[in-house]
Amino acid sequence: MPKTIVTRLAALSAATALSLTLAGCGSGEDAAQDGGSAAGYPVTLENCGAEVTFHRAPEKAVLLKSATVPYLSELGVLDVVTARAGAYPRPYYDDATWAELEGIPTLSDDLDSSGHLQISKEVVLAEQPDVVFGEADNLTRDTLGAVDIALLEEPGLCPDPPADASFDDVSEQLRTYGRIFGVPDEAEAAAQRAEARVAEIVAGVAADEDRTAAVLYPTVGGGTTYAYGTRSMAHPQLVAAGLTNVFADVDERVFEVTLEELIGRNPDVLVLLHSDGDGAGVKDAITTMNGAQALAAVRDDQILVQLLNFSEPPSSLAVDGLERIVGHFAR
Repeated sequence: MPKTIVTRLAALSAATALSLTLAGCGSGEDAAQDGGSAAGYPVTLENCGAEVTFHRAPEKAVLLKSATVPYLSELGVLDVVTARAGAYPRPYYDDATWAELEGIPTLSDDLDSSGHLQISKEVVLAEQPDVVFGEADNLTRDTLGAVDIALLEEPGLCPDPPADASFDDVSEQLRTYGRIFGVPDEAEAAAQRAEARVAEIVAGVAADEDRTAAVLYPTVGGGTTYAYGTRSMAHPQLVAAGLTNVFADVDERVFEVTLEELIGRNPDVLVLLHSDGDGAGVKDAITTMNGAQALAAVRDDQILVQLLNFSEPPSSLAVDGLERIVGHFAR
């Protein structure tokens, strides 16, 4: 088979997105028989309702979202990325990861007011990657598949994300990337480290924590405010922090919310998300809304502003975000 990776779309359940369904043949003899797969391959997985097959580990990748970086960095395979686009805020990364990212050429850092990447399709296709991590509005699975480029989106960012997001998703994603890149032992060790760290943070949560909370993405300068429901990583993050999500009855990842609805649910604390920059203006986007003083979280100044990937989607950054939430709202 001449191509490194073949993508085949299929009508599969997104509830099992990016779960591994078949892991490799495992011998040179098998590789010869299937016409070109490397030892341990092919690896086939489901991602956002599509079936993706890798015949060998990706050697050339383009990043369109920052969410995949923690996985690639922890497994020591970030060096396969030859170009990136979007926002990669410095606070997400340790010095070594940041140094690697700075060495990767940037194709575009143009985001719209909702944090969505604006980029030319031709610019990405010219890179001729094996795989693109993260979907853009004009770079869909169909678009990339037409030129034999695989697309992997983080399951938590799929149009129909899994219904039962949890910190277990971080471990599962590490193991999945470990199989894709042929480093399962490194992935298992990283998964165990993540699980131990979550357990340590949760052990520090006060037993009498009983406050309610909401996670919001305000639009700075005026516009739509978004809230996060049970299909988001923000929900299990609040639960792990001992807080009760006031939108725990909403079976969606993210949705528009009015101030009137927010006042009706009246959270004790607020976590406000933004995609890039220092967050200046994010808090004001909520607190200066006419009537916002009716919110207990605003009156009591119980508000944490943090970057998006510290809550969404599942990754080691969400573990960092959990630690920030627990520390910020500790009494």
